[in-house]
Amino acid sequence: MAQITNLFSSNGLEGATPTMWMSITAMALAAVLSLIITKVYQITFTGERYSQAFVHTIIMMSVVVSVVMNVVSGNAGVAFGLFAVFSLIRFRSAVTNAKDIAYIFFGLCVGMTAGLFQFPLAIALTLFASLIFYILYKVDYGKGKDTQILKVTVPENLNHENLFNDILNEKTEYFQLRQVETTNLGTMILYTFAIRSKTDTKDQDLLNEIRVRNANLKVSLSYLEMRD
Repeated sequence: MAQITNLFSSNGLEGATPTMWMSITAMALAAVLSLIITKVYQITFTGERYSQAFVHTIIMMSVVVSVVMNVVSGNAGVAFGLFAVFSLIRFRSAVTNAKDIAYIFFGLCVGMTAGLFQFPLAIALTLFASLIFYILYKVDYGKGKDTQILKVTVPENLNHENLFNDILNEKTEYFQLRQVETTNLGTMILYTFAIRSKTDTKDQDLLNEIRVRNANLKVSLSYLEMRD
C-alpha cells in the first residue's frame, strides 16, 4: 500500500506542497498543450467532417484530468475512488474511429502529466507524439484499400466463368465471385465480385481493362466501407 501511495504522491516538484497557483499553471499548460493536440487532429483528419464537440472534449478532458491528478496526489484511497467513478462514465455516442480513441488517450496523458507538475515531460510528450501523428499522416503509412464490389455486365454470347480471372489476378490481392444473374430479358449476364485491389491499382485502370473484355458494357465499382 505504501508503494501505491508513493506512486500517486510523486510529482515534478518533489517536496513541494501543491498551491493554487501551481494548480492553475498545470491547468493552463494542459489547455495550451491540448490546443496543440486538437490542431494536429484537425490537420491530420482524413474523413468528411470532424466533430467540433469532439475537439472541445479533448481540451476539457485534458484540463479536468490535470485537476483530478492534483486531487488524488498523495491519497491513494481517493485515487481509487475517483477511478472507480470514471469507470462508470461512458460517452453518449460511440467512438468508431481508432485514431479518435488515440487522441482521447493522448489528451488524457498530457493532462495527467501536467497535473503531476511534470511540465517538461508534458511538453515533450505533446511535441513528440504530435510529430509522430503528423509524419504518419504525411507519408500515408499503412494505407490499404477496403473490400470493393465489382459488377460487370457481359453479353450472353461472351459468358464464361473465368472470363476476367487473368485481369483480377493481376490487379487485385483477392477476388471472389459472389453472384451471377441474368439481366435485360436474359440477353445479358451480370457478374458480382468481391475484390480487394492492390495498393498500386487505380480504379480507372481496372475498369478500363474490364471494359475492353466485356464489349464496353456497364461496369460498376463500389466500396463496402467508407475510407478515412
